[in-house]
Parts: sequence; C-alpha cells; structure tokens
Amino acid sequence: MRPRLWLLLAAQLAVVRGSSVLQQTPAYIQVQTNKMAMLSCEAKISLGNMRIYWLRQRQAPSSDSHHEFLALWDSTKGTVHGEEVEQEKIAVFRDASRFILNLTSVKPEDSGTYFCMIIGSPELTFGKGTQLSVVDFLPTTAQPTKKSTPKKRVCRLPRPATQKGLKGKVFQESLSPDACTETTAILQPYGSCLAHGS
Repeated sequence: MRPRLWLLLAAQLAVVRGSSVLQQTPAYIQVQTNKMAMLSCEAKISLGNMRIYWLRQRQAPSSDSHHEFLALWDSTKGTVHGEEVEQEKIAVFRDASRFILNLTSVKPEDSGTYFCMIIGSPELTFGKGTQLSVVDFLPTTAQPTKKSTPKKRVCRLPRPATQKGLKGKVFQESLSPDACTETTAILQPYGSCLAHGS
C-alpha cells in the first residue's frame, strides 16, 4: 500500500482509538526549543518485517484533523522519510521491540500529538499518542526556603577588673530566654543580656 493511500485513510478516521498492541511513552513531554525529543513506541506482538509508521497531528483529534506522515522504519531500508519533511531533523531506529522517533532541534511548530502506526490486513493500528509541547522556556522548580536559625541570647557578666567579686562568665545555650532575663535582673547593673546570632 502506497503511503499516500493509507495517509488518506488515516485522515478519514473520526476518532483515533489507541491500541494496547502499540504502547507509546511518554504520554506527554515538554521540550525546550532547539533541544532533542525522543518518543517511544513498543510493539507487544511480533511484527516480523512489518513497518512502523510515525504520524503527527497538529491539533486535537477530530473528524477533520490532519495526519502528517513523518517517517517509517523498514527492516531493510531503515528510516524512510515522508514528503516535505526536514530529513536531517527526523530519524527512526529500532531497539528490540521499541521503535524510537528522534526529533532534533525542535521548534514550537513541532508541537502536536505523535502517533505510531502499523498497517494490518486490512485495519490500521495506532498507538495512543504522545503529546509534544515545545516551549522557549521550561518552567522552573521553586527552591526550598531555608529555615532561619533562631538567635541565641548570651548573658555576659562584667570583667573582674570592673566589678570585684564576680568572675567573668558567659552563660550560653544552657540558659533559656526566661532564665537569661531572670539572671540579668539579678545581676544588674553588673552585666547586660545581649542577643547574638549563632
């Protein structure tokens, strides 16, 4: 069957129903402009020499939606491109039962839903599709806020040279803020209670 013929048949589908025979991953992918996107289609049955086709739908599935034929994978020829396709941007390769569509230097106009497909006798079998969104800037992840370290209250007593009979000591950590306040009240005017960062 010529690509033109089955492409016309695909365009006539009112609703594309994905099959469990072809499992596409991921279901949704967001890629930054000029980066690479890799879409996977895994066959759950033995395909033998059957070809795998990749189509793109630029709008939501509907009765008048249009499928673009991008490329197919052939066991003897490798990647076979569709008409009016930038061949240097699109490649299809096989990894065991998985068929990978590789898109390089993607642009916002490459956004759409990508389907893999096999041609049976006589039915067409589609995967459930992968939605690709190409954006200029990827959303940023909010950084976790750092917890502020509570200030420690340090009670300092005057040096022995200024107040005889009292030894200079620093009561730190072992005193709660209330204890520090009480100690300061008792020792005033011999010392002062200060707030220091850790």
